[in-house]
Amino acid sequence: MGTVPVGNTHDPRPTGKLFAARWKHEHLRLILLSAILSFAMTILFLLLLHDASARSVTVVDGGKTTVIKTKVSDVRSLLSEHNIVIGPQDEISQPLDAKLEEGSTIAITRAARITLQADGKKEIRYTTADTVRDVLRAANITLSANDRVYPGPTTPITDGMTIQVLRVKKEIVETKHPVTFTIVEKKDGTLLEGKKKVVQSGREGLLVKKFERVYVDGRLVSDQLISKTVAKPAVQKVVAVGTKKKAPEVKIMSYDANNIVKLNGQSVKVKRVLKNVKLTAYSAGPASTGKDVGDEGYGITASGTKVEEGRTIAVDPDVIPLGWWVYIEGIGFRRAEDTGSAIKGKKIDVYFDSEKYANKFGARSGYTVYVIGPVKPSAS
Repeated sequence: MGTVPVGNTHDPRPTGKLFAARWKHEHLRLILLSAILSFAMTILFLLLLHDASARSVTVVDGGKTTVIKTKVSDVRSLLSEHNIVIGPQDEISQPLDAKLEEGSTIAITRAARITLQADGKKEIRYTTADTVRDVLRAANITLSANDRVYPGPTTPITDGMTIQVLRVKKEIVETKHPVTFTIVEKKDGTLLEGKKKVVQSGREGLLVKKFERVYVDGRLVSDQLISKTVAKPAVQKVVAVGTKKKAPEVKIMSYDANNIVKLNGQSVKVKRVLKNVKLTAYSAGPASTGKDVGDEGYGITASGTKVEEGRTIAVDPDVIPLGWWVYIEGIGFRRAEDTGSAIKGKKIDVYFDSEKYANKFGARSGYTVYVIGPVKPSAS
């Protein structure tokens, strides 16, 4: 036998409260979805509204380009909005209070830190210049034709660069240097052996040297010889050295009543003795005779002999006969072979080959002359 289950066999009828709860449950989900959708629509609207009012601005900062969307209206606000700091030496293409427009471009040039060395000073500078030349121009530094700058004027500026200006000065300097003269000795047969005579005085010359001196920042770095000029040539000193043999000195040993004179150990009988005789000198040339080599009678004496140094003298025939030998104290034996219009009385003209020496001989007084005769004494 089966058992009969205990309980109701049909659904109970819903009450009003239960109905309300069921409706609320079924529509709450719909309400939440509507709310979410409404919020999303609001946000989307706000975003669309924001996008509609935002501006597209290009910022070029130190060569780096960035496009920024912004709703701010001026440059200062944009920089602040994006934490872009402008240094005191940096340059910006627009004023800070400039208004922003769609497509505006703001260029920021960052100042480079450089070291500038010039005219004894070293300083740190910040510059937005493009080249070294621009930096020097901004610092009022001018360059002369010889000045140097490192690096070169057209070099682009980079951060941390050192620019050095070297002041270069060039000058031409002249120095004077004496040139010592040389001494030349020449043999002179008219001058007694052992004697010397200055024929031409020596004179120092002058050499001028030119140097180019280069100074860099006041310091001498180069001293280069560029030319040498003989401003005044040296004149050599010429000295005549005598080669003429000195005539043996005749000593008068005695002189007796028979007119016998002892000369160099040889007894010579003289006709007479002339005291205080004046001597002059002459040559065969035009200065003494008016004749030159090639002229008729050149070098021929009044007695018809040819002149010879060491033998021929001109005399006054009334005092010393032509052809007679004499002895002139300090000169030696000579023969009277010539005459002259100026040779009168106790005056003798001694012949020399050298016209120059004859002129130099001049006039000499106080000589003693022994008149011997037509025959020259022999050593025997």
